[in-house]
Amino acid sequence: MRRGSLTLRGIAGAAVLAALPVAVTAPAHAHEHDKVHATVTPSSAAAGAEVEISVTGCDGTTGSAGSGAFEGDAKLTGRDGEKYPLNGSAKIRGGVSGSYDVTVVCDGHPHQGVGTVKVIQHRTDPVSPVRAGGGGTAQLAAHSQEAGPGTRHAVIGLVLAGVAAVAVAVRSVRRRRSE
Repeated sequence: MRRGSLTLRGIAGAAVLAALPVAVTAPAHAHEHDKVHATVTPSSAAAGAEVEISVTGCDGTTGSAGSGAFEGDAKLTGRDGEKYPLNGSAKIRGGVSGSYDVTVVCDGHPHQGVGTVKVIQHRTDPVSPVRAGGGGTAQLAAHSQEAGPGTRHAVIGLVLAGVAAVAVAVRSVRRRRSE
């Protein structure tokens, strides 16, 4: 019985010692995560747009940044990520909208959620027709398509033509009498 108890205690002690390095290294890696930060410019972009990514807090001169909003991972380069930012660019993929986290891989570790990018819907249909050409006549052309000559305009035109015909006839008669 005593032997079984010692064996059980030995196994428990070995398990604690095996877990100890993991517990010690996890907070150190979490602290590294706090210093890495990604900035996406512009922070809101439509599908197909190119965005610039700037990452601070990484050791080394290279890395990558990825997001569900990007067509592929962005390659990051710079002089020294600890002192200077690493920079790269990515293209926003089509068919997505909303906010997406940016994950940066540098120092041999992934740093998740160190930045965000917002994908907005770009309206492709024009809101109103474009008024182009003709200089100042574009507005006149727009109004002329809305309302054309009606019956009222035709009657006024005929009355004016009749008055003009009578005036010409009266003038012709006066000229003949004076001769």
